[in-house]
Amino acid sequence: MKAAPFDYVVADSVEGAVEALADHAGDAALLAGGQTLVPLLALRMAMPGVLIDINRIDGLAGIARSGGATRIGATTRQNTILHDPLVARHVPALARATGFVGHHQTRNRGTIGGSLGLAEPAAEYPATALALGARIEARSPSATREIAIEDYFLGPYTTALDMDEMITAAIFPDWPEDTIHIVHEVARRPGDFALVGLVAAFAVEGGVFTRAGIGWFGMGPTPMKSARAEAALIGQPAATVDLAGIARLAIEDTDPMSDIHADAAYRRTVGARIFERIVGDAIGQRKAA
Repeated sequence: MKAAPFDYVVADSVEGAVEALADHAGDAALLAGGQTLVPLLALRMAMPGVLIDINRIDGLAGIARSGGATRIGATTRQNTILHDPLVARHVPALARATGFVGHHQTRNRGTIGGSLGLAEPAAEYPATALALGARIEARSPSATREIAIEDYFLGPYTTALDMDEMITAAIFPDWPEDTIHIVHEVARRPGDFALVGLVAAFAVEGGVFTRAGIGWFGMGPTPMKSARAEAALIGQPAATVDLAGIARLAIEDTDPMSDIHADAAYRRTVGARIFERIVGDAIGQRKAA
C-alpha cells in the first residue's frame, strides 16, 4: 500500500514545529526517525493530514550534563545513545536497553523522542525512563514544561502530551555511583518486541537498599512501575533480602495481557523468575567485586 495524501512541512525551529502542530491540532504527526511512523503511513494505519519534519532543527539532538542529570535531545539517534560516553557513565541502564532496541540499521535512524512519544508498552525506552525516574521536557507554542514520568503514560499509546506539544528532551537524574543497573528481556528473536522485559536500578549503601526503581515492558497496557516492590526494598539488607517475595510483589503491580505470542500467566511466571534470578545474580556480583 501507499500512504494517504498529506501535506509536508519542514520545521527549522522548535517554535515553528509546535506552531504547525497547533495550526493542525489533531491532524498532524511529527517525523524524526520514522521507524514506526513510515510503516504505519504505508499501511494507512496512520493518516495525518500534515507531516512535520523536525530533522533539520538545530539543537534538538545531543547529550549533555546539567544539574545532576543527563539531558538527551529528542532527535538523538539510538546508536548515538548506545555509544555515548556520558550515557555509559551516568545512565548505563539506558545504554544497555538501547542494545535491545530494534536492529543496528533501525537504530541509525530511530530517536529517543520518537520512542517516548509513541509509548509502545513493549518497548525498552519507555520502561527505562519509568524505572530511572526520568522527566519529559515538552514544548508548546506558549510554554516549556517538564512532565514527571509517573504522570506521562496515560494508557496504551497515550501520553500526557497535549496536541500542540512536542518532546524536546528526556532528562535522566543521576543515581549513586555504585548503583546496580539491570536490563533483561525475553523475546522470540533479537529485535522483536519483548514478551517480558525488566529494567531496574538499585542503590545499596552500607549493605542496605536505599533507592530502587523497577520498570517492566511487555507486561501491561503501558510501561509498568512496581512501586510497592520498590518501597518494600528500602531499608532491606541486600545480603538477606527475600527476593522471591519481592519478585511476587513486583509482578502484582503488572497487568500482562494474553496474545498469540504468550499468555498472561506465562508473562507473570517468567517475570517473577527473571526478577529473582537476575537481581540475585547482580547482588552476588556486587558483593564479589
